[in-house]
Amino acid sequence: MLGTHDLGLFIASGLLLNMTPGPDSLLIMARSATQGFRAGSAAALGIGAGTCVHILAAALGLSALLSASTAAFTVVKLLGAAYLVYLGAGMLFKRRAAEDGAGDGGDRKTLAVPTAPPAAPLRKIFAQGFLTNVLNPKVGLFFLAFVPQFISADAPSTAAAFLFLGAVFNVNGMLWCHLLAWSSAVAGARARGQGWARTLGRWLNRGIGALFLAFGVRLAMAEMA
Repeated sequence: MLGTHDLGLFIASGLLLNMTPGPDSLLIMARSATQGFRAGSAAALGIGAGTCVHILAAALGLSALLSASTAAFTVVKLLGAAYLVYLGAGMLFKRRAAEDGAGDGGDRKTLAVPTAPPAAPLRKIFAQGFLTNVLNPKVGLFFLAFVPQFISADAPSTAAAFLFLGAVFNVNGMLWCHLLAWSSAVAGARARGQGWARTLGRWLNRGIGALFLAFGVRLAMAEMA
């Protein structure tokens, strides 16, 4: 179709690649577990929008320019790394600050109970998903290396074939991301309200924040393939 080949292998490979854990998956899981399916879906849709940007850029040859320019790659890479570190630091320290504030009871007669931070608006979660994806230059270079393997040499339009395969990849990715959001939301809903769940959620939040920091550092140290 449109000059592509081995579509079944492409779909299977794309699903396996989408299932590989990374900052996108962690963001979906964290938002779904703490705020429910709609929040996880917003993160997933933001990630999908970022993927669309990478697919379009690769189809138009912009990713090739990024690959050829060390300076451009470094700028985008450092922006993406800084944003991941920002997200990770927020997850590590915001809840801790809220707990410290809750404990400042002064002369209050009742003991303050630590509470979760306010739920983030869906548009903000969408933006987080979009930025974590679109500011990672490795995603664009991945599409540039992976997708052409499934485009025939005699394809009538390489760009059209690229866009078609990119759309297939993104649809499969959205199906997986929403399944991940739903399962994380269900697990979070079952645990919510339990005494141990608050402590577990607090440490999971910190753990995911630490992983975001690690992803940011790894991205900052990454080199062009």
